[in-house]
Amino acid sequence: MELEVLVEKFRNKDEKAFEKLYAMYSDSICGVIFNVVKNTDIAQEICQDVFIKAWKNAHTYNATKGRFFTWMLNIARNAAIDEVRSKSHKNSKQNLSSDFFVDILEDKNDLNNQVDAIGIKSLLSHLKEKCIQIIELLYFQGYTQKEVAEELEIPVGTVKTRNRSCISQIRGNISI
Repeated sequence: MELEVLVEKFRNKDEKAFEKLYAMYSDSICGVIFNVVKNTDIAQEICQDVFIKAWKNAHTYNATKGRFFTWMLNIARNAAIDEVRSKSHKNSKQNLSSDFFVDILEDKNDLNNQVDAIGIKSLLSHLKEKCIQIIELLYFQGYTQKEVAEELEIPVGTVKTRNRSCISQIRGNISI
């Protein structure tokens, strides 16, 4: 079947056309999405959402502006970028469970002693409480500078300045 006829049937809500286009393009669309989100399950979910969105908005496709596949790719790319920018996606990247670090920690219940074994506790002990808060949020909990500013209710510029100052203090405490 010629692609233009298939696309026209898709636009007219022909389910067989949907199935054929899905079979033709789903692997490529999922691959593009995966390159953005870096998660197979999320990529497949977004891919299905993209085809549903295309099905619902098929009337907006204009063949004079470009190929159908390109139109689908733009929908997929935008959906993947929206996912990466979403708060839920960012939160899923923060605060990884120590289960992800198998065999690094022998006793997961005694994290403070394990961290101290590499000297971090002694380096941080000389810092003021403000520095410890910022270092912990930025480097151990994965917050962005903006999120730290919101959490501590201080301006982003203050977070940046304190972070630089705290890192300088830590460097000064390291004995080479």
